[in-house]
Amino acid sequence: MTDSKAALKAFRGEVAAWMAENVPADPGFLLPLTFLEVGTEQQLDFLREWQHQLWSAGYLGMHWPTEYGGQGADPAYQFIVDKELSRHNAPIIFNTIGLNWVGPLLLDMGTEEEKAQYVKNILSAEEIWCQGFSEPDHGSDLGAVQTRAVKEGDEYVVNGSKIWTTLGNYADHMILLARTNPAAERKYDGLSFFLSPMKVAGIEAHPIRKVTGEYGFNQTFFTDARIPASCLMGEEGGGWKVAMKTLEYERGVTAGQASGHWGVTIQIDDMINELRALEQDGEALLSDPIVRDDLVGFMMEAKALSLSARRMSVSALNTDYPMGLALSVKYRGTEYERRMKQYTASKQGARSALYVGDADAVRGGFWQRAYFSNFGATIGGGTTQVQANIIAEHVLGLPK
Repeated sequence: MTDSKAALKAFRGEVAAWMAENVPADPGFLLPLTFLEVGTEQQLDFLREWQHQLWSAGYLGMHWPTEYGGQGADPAYQFIVDKELSRHNAPIIFNTIGLNWVGPLLLDMGTEEEKAQYVKNILSAEEIWCQGFSEPDHGSDLGAVQTRAVKEGDEYVVNGSKIWTTLGNYADHMILLARTNPAAERKYDGLSFFLSPMKVAGIEAHPIRKVTGEYGFNQTFFTDARIPASCLMGEEGGGWKVAMKTLEYERGVTAGQASGHWGVTIQIDDMINELRALEQDGEALLSDPIVRDDLVGFMMEAKALSLSARRMSVSALNTDYPMGLALSVKYRGTEYERRMKQYTASKQGARSALYVGDADAVRGGFWQRAYFSNFGATIGGGTTQVQANIIAEHVLGLPK
């Protein structure tokens, strides 16, 4: 049961005071806007230290069991921490795949040995995770995965390639979906799920340069890579079920992931401040009634997203996973952020064409970078187009 409002209010004050004292100052180099843009060792070291500091203070994994490094508190406390992180413009929590997908998956479906081995190190940022689902030739069609894992004694030999493996070049572990039985009658039945180490012979992650100039995605190659058979999660051939549970978390079903959408209300404040400082034809931009009307539309949409994310989180915590709502929030949230960032950048006049590094760029090119970076979010967890198809066919029941 959620603690009293007085207790939650007192906790919010405690967290706000801690944030004011401990949120690190500008380090003097470009920090990633999301975990999709972590591309240098300098960024990695800075963000790892920040996550460890947050966890050591007791503000990460608030609702995770104490025996695995959490605080065993009501999820409402983690909601408060997440909102205060946004409000104080804190650096990102970069181990997103570990915290929001792998950790909840292990707590839900993992063995006691798997929980003890991995969960605490996810919270402390001692170990970084990446995801090996999508493949170059099959995109979001996970049922068509061709990466092979063949059992030889107490090992699996893995061959194939994965694409869009965010943090793959830094990760210690990967959640890997591979085909163990190519002769299975149903293609989904031939898949298995592995908690694979990354730092073994035969696994190479090659960074992919994005339009922003940053490196966050990778293509990962497996060439006769040998991983322990104990890395298999669940049963051989049972990988599809585990992968679908992972996607529930990836699309924002868990408390930690869904609360990220609350950040859109903070972004709206940022957007208003940005537009307030701009001029159009010698007059304040916000004096234009059309701009004000557009802004109201963005504000209403941000509020709706925030409430949907909250409702989704509460349902998830009651083990009533609202997949339709999760798909909707993922679809609407990423598209909303893309439009909002594009709109803000476009109101900068001729300077809207300038980018990071140009001395005349508004706010150092922040909004342009944010706009381009957001395209990664429209791909991760299934592209916007795939989300629309799933919603149409499996939620609304429309014909193909």
